[in-house]
Amino acid sequence: MWAWFHRLGSPPHFYRTAGRWARWFGVASALLFAVGLYDGLVLAPPDYQQGESYRIIFIHVPAAWMSLMVYVLMAISAAIGLIWRMKVAEVMARAAAPLGASFTFLALATGSLWGKPMWGTWWVWDARLTSELILLFLYLGYMALNAAIPDPRQAARASGVLALVGVVNIPIIHYSVEWWNTLHQGPTVTRLDAPAIDTAMLIPLLTMAFAFMAYFAAVWLLRARCELLQRERRSRWVERVVLEESA
Repeated sequence: MWAWFHRLGSPPHFYRTAGRWARWFGVASALLFAVGLYDGLVLAPPDYQQGESYRIIFIHVPAAWMSLMVYVLMAISAAIGLIWRMKVAEVMARAAAPLGASFTFLALATGSLWGKPMWGTWWVWDARLTSELILLFLYLGYMALNAAIPDPRQAARASGVLALVGVVNIPIIHYSVEWWNTLHQGPTVTRLDAPAIDTAMLIPLLTMAFAFMAYFAAVWLLRARCELLQRERRSRWVERVVLEESA
């Protein structure tokens, strides 16, 4: 296990491995999106209260889940980079940030579209919405700090500390609907007793969640490969890669 971990930390090995994984994740993402969207938008029945408008959950909920998951992965990568000074981990953290910010923005935007007919307003300073907005600012702050420091290793360390500090917001987002009286509905899929959602709606929702995960994995690996080439552009292994791919 440790040998595999250290081997994956080698930039040339990671570059080759990430390229193979990205292709498989990309294919899986396309298939899952096709199945999930058709199942959710065509086959799933309308909600007895919200009618057809509830179908936005097939985008909103996976995007919201991904906004949290990506931040945790970014923080873990940043921690590995801080502790073991692994260049690949620093690259992975940096590559994840724009994707996490995109998922967070998508969750907020689709939540507003959903909230207008349900709550009668585009936005309220609800605990869940406010903490999710703070998450977007954390992503943007991480990217801004990374871009503001010219030296990539110093930038990775400084932004890594910020990422780790921001982890405290993740449980706040997750438990906000339980800790405070909010307009946002409580957990339905992750309830301990049983999901409070019909199976015909749950299956496409989970399919879309896996589609989002596969999409993120594919793009994350591709972004990390590009970031790694940029940082290692003067290394001999990059010259060999360029020669091999141009041949």
